[in-house]
Amino acid sequence: MRSRPPPNVFPPTVPPVPARRPPVVQAGVVTLVLVGGLWLQEITDQVAFGGALDVYGIQPRNSDALGHIFSAPFLHGGFGHLLANTVPVAVLAFMSALHGLWRFLLATLMIVALGGALVWLFGRGGSVHLGASELVFGYLAYLLGAGWWERSASAIIAAAVALLLYGGALWGVLPSNPEISWESHLFGFVAGVVAAAVLHRKKRVVVSG
Repeated sequence: MRSRPPPNVFPPTVPPVPARRPPVVQAGVVTLVLVGGLWLQEITDQVAFGGALDVYGIQPRNSDALGHIFSAPFLHGGFGHLLANTVPVAVLAFMSALHGLWRFLLATLMIVALGGALVWLFGRGGSVHLGASELVFGYLAYLLGAGWWERSASAIIAAAVALLLYGGALWGVLPSNPEISWESHLFGFVAGVVAAAVLHRKKRVVVSG
């Protein structure tokens, strides 16, 4: 008679499911990556290229430079320009990323692509448009639009805070200083509204009688 080991009465060990990072942590990480990338790019441009990378800004209606719509928001005309954009882009990017990482990435892509394309189409000729202010106005509009279409308490509070902090900057969508790309401000804002509508507008439920 052969003996067999007793059956295993304990359930199989289930590997632990890795905990998801809280939205605040995700938003903080992606904001640090964005701002750190802006500074790394500008340091590289100034130190290694003497500012020559600014040529990759948007050059309206120049077909050879159409692809520059994807590089222009990450370029700056010097450290002073970047410093002026750093705090607002960090604050508004962080608040936008609290709506979810993938929504934030898609919104950023739409702001860069649509906003840049509109600047390329309608911007002043004979000029080069660059700077993260396109993102600043895009994120501001995205937060306001998300509050309008989502109508959740968190989205409305975020929109109110963004408006309180940076609502005064909305005058920047109007022509003023010829050295400032108001076109990037205006069309970044337009693109941010579109991104909010696409990502947060709730579909109407129609009940047939």
